[in-house]
Amino acid sequence: MNHNQEIHPNFTKRLLHPRYWLTWFAISILYLIVLLPYPMIYQLGKGLGLLSMRLIGKRKETARQNLKLCFPEKTDQERDKILRDNFISTGLAIFETGMAWFWSDKRLAKHSSIVGDSHITQIQQSGQGVLLIGIHFLTLELGARILGMSHPGVGVYRPNDNPVMDYVQLKGRLKSNKYMLDRYNTKGMIRALKNGELLWYAPDHDYGPKNSVFAPLFAVEKAATTIGTRILVKLGQPAIIPFTPKREKNGHYTVYVTPELKGYPIDDDVQAATFMNKAIEQEILQAPEQYMWLHRRFKTRPKGEAPLYTDKVQSD
Repeated sequence: MNHNQEIHPNFTKRLLHPRYWLTWFAISILYLIVLLPYPMIYQLGKGLGLLSMRLIGKRKETARQNLKLCFPEKTDQERDKILRDNFISTGLAIFETGMAWFWSDKRLAKHSSIVGDSHITQIQQSGQGVLLIGIHFLTLELGARILGMSHPGVGVYRPNDNPVMDYVQLKGRLKSNKYMLDRYNTKGMIRALKNGELLWYAPDHDYGPKNSVFAPLFAVEKAATTIGTRILVKLGQPAIIPFTPKREKNGHYTVYVTPELKGYPIDDDVQAATFMNKAIEQEILQAPEQYMWLHRRFKTRPKGEAPLYTDKVQSD
């Protein structure tokens, strides 16, 4: 794949090969489930999440350790409550992804709203690009679709190894994006920002030691944090706007758009990473039980420092 080109879905006969029939079957089941009334979708997702909590022990321990590292001030009972709710959100995320890909704009509009939409509108009317900080909430796919209905942007994308999943994922995401860029296509991202586009970007995961610095995140003093944000801000000169897609208790989805972040320290990697991690913390705290805690956020450590996960978790 050419990392420097815009990515569009391309249906070929290869996708009909028998080796992909199981994938097509799974996607068909997902499509049929999201046709159901929302209360039924919710109950199925909740059940799937609680079942997965019993079945994927390593991921459960990863999430438990992340919560312990980030929120040492909380009691075990408080963290266990977040953990249980988080697995419910994990089960729901599968169906919410299907909702994002397959629901019509009309149906989605009935179940969603945006708070702070004007923060994006004002920037775009001025012609400046917007770097939209999409934290890895389990509702992110759906939140991006909701926001994309009024603010179509440019998606940053990691190709799926399964070509059928890749095709369906691309088709779904292009419902709320003008086009997609490979995550390594930095030049394309900068070009989009200079052209006044809205660019989706997620700087909250541990992407390894390369192109990262260590900065505080919650109670962890040294969290490997990408320097990619600073490169995009320095060269693309966008406004930085985080957002949080939150599943409310009544089954409604609200996308909370934060006002533009001011004072980003553009000339220092560690200060820039620290600044961004503070903003990420504020977004996560809006709905901590809906954040992707199953990811080993702190697997990269400074040289000589002991791992923060046990061997049981580390092997995950």
